Amino acid sequence: MTGLIPSGDINPLLDDESQRPRVITPFPSPKLTDLSMFQGDHKESMYWGTYRPQVYFGVRARTPKSLVAGLMWLVMKDGKQVMRHFCENSADLKSFGWREHNGRDFGRQELFEQDMVLETSFVKSKEGSLGYGGDWSIRINVKNMLNDDEVKRSAHLFFYLADEGGNGVNLGKDVLGLKESSVLASGSRQDVGNWQMHLKSQNHLETHYCGFKTPDIVNLSNLVQQNLTAQFQEGKSGLLQLSDTSEDSSNIYVFQISTTTQSTIDIAFVSGKREEASNMEKRIMSLTEFDAKFKECFNLSEKLDPETFVVGKAAIGNMLGGIGYFYGQSKIHVPKSTLAKSEDDFLLYWPAELYTAVPSRPVFPRGFLWDEGFHQLLIWRWDVHITLEIVGNWLDLMNIDGWIPREQILGAEALSKIPKQYVAQFPSNGNPPTLLLVIRDLINGIRTEKFSKAERDEVLSFLDRAFVRLDAWFKWFNTSQIGKEKGSYYWHGRDNITNKELNPQSLSSGFDDYPRASHPSEDERHVDLRCWMYLAADCMNSIQEFMGKKDRLVTEDYSSIAKLLSDFNLLNQMHYDQDHGAYLDFGNHTEEVRLIWKEVITKDGRLSRELVRETFGKPELRLVPHIGYVSFFPFMFRIIPADSSILNKQLDLISNRNIVWSDYGLLSLAKTSSLYMKYNTEHEAPYWRGAIWMNMNYMILSSLHHYSTVDGPYRSKARTIYEELRSNLIRNVIRNYDQTGYIWEHYDQTKGTGEGARVFTGWSALILLIMSEEYLLFKKPF
Repeated sequence: MTGLIPSGDINPLLDDESQRPRVITPFPSPKLTDLSMFQGDHKESMYWGTYRPQVYFGVRARTPKSLVAGLMWLVMKDGKQVMRHFCENSADLKSFGWREHNGRDFGRQELFEQDMVLETSFVKSKEGSLGYGGDWSIRINVKNMLNDDEVKRSAHLFFYLADEGGNGVNLGKDVLGLKESSVLASGSRQDVGNWQMHLKSQNHLETHYCGFKTPDIVNLSNLVQQNLTAQFQEGKSGLLQLSDTSEDSSNIYVFQISTTTQSTIDIAFVSGKREEASNMEKRIMSLTEFDAKFKECFNLSEKLDPETFVVGKAAIGNMLGGIGYFYGQSKIHVPKSTLAKSEDDFLLYWPAELYTAVPSRPVFPRGFLWDEGFHQLLIWRWDVHITLEIVGNWLDLMNIDGWIPREQILGAEALSKIPKQYVAQFPSNGNPPTLLLVIRDLINGIRTEKFSKAERDEVLSFLDRAFVRLDAWFKWFNTSQIGKEKGSYYWHGRDNITNKELNPQSLSSGFDDYPRASHPSEDERHVDLRCWMYLAADCMNSIQEFMGKKDRLVTEDYSSIAKLLSDFNLLNQMHYDQDHGAYLDFGNHTEEVRLIWKEVITKDGRLSRELVRETFGKPELRLVPHIGYVSFFPFMFRIIPADSSILNKQLDLISNRNIVWSDYGLLSLAKTSSLYMKYNTEHEAPYWRGAIWMNMNYMILSSLHHYSTVDGPYRSKARTIYEELRSNLIRNVIRNYDQTGYIWEHYDQTKGTGEGARVFTGWSALILLIMSEEYLLFKKPF
């Protein structure tokens, strides 16, 4: 459906002026992305890029209907031909990822196939170009896996061009009779003018092509395979090759490039009217510049071994190479009792673009709100302009109520990677405001003179415009997620009627299946959200003081709120458990909940067995006795005084091998928890119930570093734990990278092996900040 627009009397859910539902009404203030720093030369310089993280290699422009390029190739799997195109989270490909990428105009990626290595490089240049956004080139090196130059293995590559706007693409004249340099295709677009795509190679290549007239790029690999199969079955050649035909006014051309290993292929995009020129001579210089900037930005000790440098470069290279551009409309769930007619009904957010990093190219190639704050802790140290623009993109997605959808699934390619039931976003649900971690870091960066004067001025200009949106964001949290008790908060969105989940998930918290109160209710108090609200209030107060905004029309008294939420005695009254020596959630809870098998009658009348939730004890309002990451939030946010005996107990919990300590990092849930490593439903494996996650280890490590540097009786103890935990994390990530070629989503709680999503160079890339000992400052900066 296209979205629901109600009629009749004014609805309280509607914006009075436009009669448009408030939930899909943009926030009424100037957009951050309209700031002059993001226009002009900057906007043009960032126009083209590897902004398609969901495919193994792709190029597009930052515009809704772009000219898109990509690479596919054929491999044998179980005796069948398989086309590689979209990134997959499987062991089929031995390893892949960006070895270097600067986020702007250069990247080099390696893909380790079964018997060969594909190296794809991207270089962009404005120098000498007459077209908007400049020219770009890609180099494809096809190499043998084992450095055996004598063996020549065949390789079938498929390079494609697609005009998302449906504009016709012209086929080059020499495609079937390649010269040393030939034009593959050409065309004209309103954004870049006339353009040509050139192919160059010193090696012998055989080429074929096919053209399609379709808006469907998602299923392009299927169309290509159908074309190959038809040709083979017709027996025209006895070989797998494209048909050398095209549909009228084709907007997509696929070029089959058949070659052997030890070949190099250059493909250059040239816009404007000048003759073709390759940018690949810039490639070696870019590699050298990347290494130099890497050492400058992250100040890694020269004493570190070469493996550490390799992993660190892969962390930042993959994060920058994973930045994408998306355009579309989010689907917003609306309650049945108001505007929706069925559970499938939704409202469409306004059409919006999003420039963002992504957690994982094969599994999560889209924007996640709480992930993005962690991403930018790394990226701003590399390129603060990229961080400002990405944070601005996210804040521009805010609606009139101050809500930002937590997961952004924009465009057909993003939608193709997620099950339908997870697409709609719920306007009652939040997500940790981690972007404020970045804002605080930027302010501290100004205070410690980490920026040039020009960068400092841009950060201040950004904060000046961002303040009204940050203020609205805080108010949304402070009204929609507030608890019954003063100074209490709870994550909305938990299912209080489920009979399937052992412990109803809190997806909005980011911790998914981390155990909360067994019976969700309005009486809940979540200690992690309380600490996030403290961060938000203190950060807003810092911005007010630093920017001199006390005279602005601000209804929130951020200083008083921050003081309330950092009140150590009040925190302890609400959340501290003397028996466990830990901070815990509060809610309606019993430990006597189980999943048991029951016989049920299905809708079609069949007898079946399914796993259902049963409660055997009466829930009562109490502290929820599960120790894990949530328990350490007051420690992470440094609310605990350095001389408090409670700090000593926190250090004991962290370093206790029977609780959360391991040789590979800190576990997400204590081994003593009744839900440790328990399935939440028949098919939902434990996620935040024991596994080791890098973002929370980084936060805890930051605070260990803090408490090891401030005066207090536990300073030496904190230092010892800090050094061992840091060493464990670095050693385990490097070991896994050496063995698998990947940085992983999370790590096994008993063996330390990588698990979940591969190429998880979202927050797992924080290992680079751990290597360089770059940590968060929570001390009030002014």
